[in-house]
Amino acid sequence: MIHPSAIVHPQAKIDTDVEIGPFAVIGEHVEIGSGTRIMSSVVIDGWTKIGKNNRIYPGASIGLAPQDFSYRGQRAFVEIGDQNEIREFVTIHRAANEDGVTKVGNGNLLMAYVHVAHNCQIGNQVTMANYAGIAGYTVVDDQAVLGGLAGVHQHTRIGRLCMVGGCSKINKDLPPFSIVDGNPCRLFGMNFRGMRRRDISKESRLAVQKALTILGSCGLSVTDAAQRIEEELEQTLEIRQLLDFLRAPSKMGVLNKARDVGARALEAQS
Repeated sequence: MIHPSAIVHPQAKIDTDVEIGPFAVIGEHVEIGSGTRIMSSVVIDGWTKIGKNNRIYPGASIGLAPQDFSYRGQRAFVEIGDQNEIREFVTIHRAANEDGVTKVGNGNLLMAYVHVAHNCQIGNQVTMANYAGIAGYTVVDDQAVLGGLAGVHQHTRIGRLCMVGGCSKINKDLPPFSIVDGNPCRLFGMNFRGMRRRDISKESRLAVQKALTILGSCGLSVTDAAQRIEEELEQTLEIRQLLDFLRAPSKMGVLNKARDVGARALEAQS
């Protein structure tokens, strides 16, 4: 299952049914789980652990040193779960601090030329379209979608089922279930289709829609908006997730500026 032209370090831990294509390079400290397919010219190095049934396409680079001046070669990790699609020329860098981890969960789709920087944390079933890039220490929660060429500032959080438009500049934390677009980025509403596809109840969807309207259109601080959401709306699971996100520590602050929320709401009712 290993092409003769591939270079695999003898100390690497490779499951017996892993397929490694031509000209791939696998480093000493790499572990790869069963059913994973490594295609041609992939480079996997550093202290990298990859789970089961992943597909890693030609030219991808995983586990190499981070693009960070503070890094001095110390041991740091990349951990990738199961059933991920990592497309052509994706780069996933190991953490910048000793024993730190860059982590990618399960069932994600990282399209061509996506960049995942050091110490990032990506959840499950996340989609990152072509050329999207996330800087160091970014957290992307489950089922979020990043459009092509979206750029995300370091230390930013992107909430569950958030949808980010292509070419967006993201320098604030993005609330769960929201649609965000632009440069500067703005709240455009709720990810209705994504929530419905995940079988989130109509009652909860309506509550989240009201919550995002409160957050984005009332001139309130994030703290005051969270208090009003808690007092006025039914506390569904999704509302509690939103409140937890709004009240969690934030280095960048939470995006609470909307564009045409009132007009869009009236348009939806007509």
